[in-house]
Amino acid sequence: MDPSVSKALFDRMALDRLTALADTDPSLVVEDFADPALAQVLARAEALLTGWGCPPLTAGVLDRMPRLRTVVHAAGSVKHHITDACWERGLTVASAAAANALPVAEYTLAAILFSGKGVLAAERAYRDTRARISSIDLIGAGGNYRRTVGVVGASRIGRRVIELLRPHDLRVLLYDPYVDEEEAARLGVRPVPLDTLAVTSDVVTIHAPELPRTRHLFDRERLSLLPDGATLINTARGSLVDTAALTDELVSGRLNAVLDVTEPEVLPASSPLYDLPNVLLTPHVAGSLGNELLRVAHAALDELERYGQGLPYADPVWSEALTRSA
Repeated sequence: MDPSVSKALFDRMALDRLTALADTDPSLVVEDFADPALAQVLARAEALLTGWGCPPLTAGVLDRMPRLRTVVHAAGSVKHHITDACWERGLTVASAAAANALPVAEYTLAAILFSGKGVLAAERAYRDTRARISSIDLIGAGGNYRRTVGVVGASRIGRRVIELLRPHDLRVLLYDPYVDEEEAARLGVRPVPLDTLAVTSDVVTIHAPELPRTRHLFDRERLSLLPDGATLINTARGSLVDTAALTDELVSGRLNAVLDVTEPEVLPASSPLYDLPNVLLTPHVAGSLGNELLRVAHAALDELERYGQGLPYADPVWSEALTRSA
């Protein structure tokens, strides 16, 4: 992993736990598997504890680690470094994606509730007028009582969002082609086609994976289905939304958006999304940050402990699942 990531993930308690679980040098953070100075260390490696910035584990890299049996990822998606060669060699893989999903879902819940209250418009109006604001005139038919929230994707994050929404008086719709009626009932949501979700939701929040078939899932046509005044929240990947089409909708004032990811990331300095009053734009901060990274580190260490005890992983990654997950 990147050394800066290691410093953020592992405090003294986590490092002490790591050295108790494994025969390792906690100061050794590998950035380049081709470094000749690492040859002997890699040749002895049985497990890799990886994080953001890990180089791809290609066949050539794995040749340098003949004893490698498992990879535990102290982050979310493993698609950046786990290659076909890993599966061909029978490596087991675990991820702390479930731990990293929690703050993203919390960010999303806040965005949903703030959207219903018209916080973006209220903040801008108050700042501009610096006088008493009529909340009735400002918010109008807004509010969070019996509003409809459309969740796109029953991923780890999507499911956590659904769970966090349960205490609120909201109607929750779900689009996920892999969730049937029975499972939707267990989740407490109503499954609907994506276009139906778009047409009937006051807030749409995206939690689908980045795949070829999900690119521009919300294209110009689907964005046009959203009701006037609806809010689109994207904490997944920028490629799931047609940026040009969304920009046109937002510039017109017809829609609102909370965007933690965009395509491209970062947007050009000339993008109007930075200044629009109906847009909240954040620099990919919904995932684990600050002390939330400690949760991710200990989730990964939990998996490493299971490996050492000969137990199955609590959150394994399977090759076949990566064709429809992040």
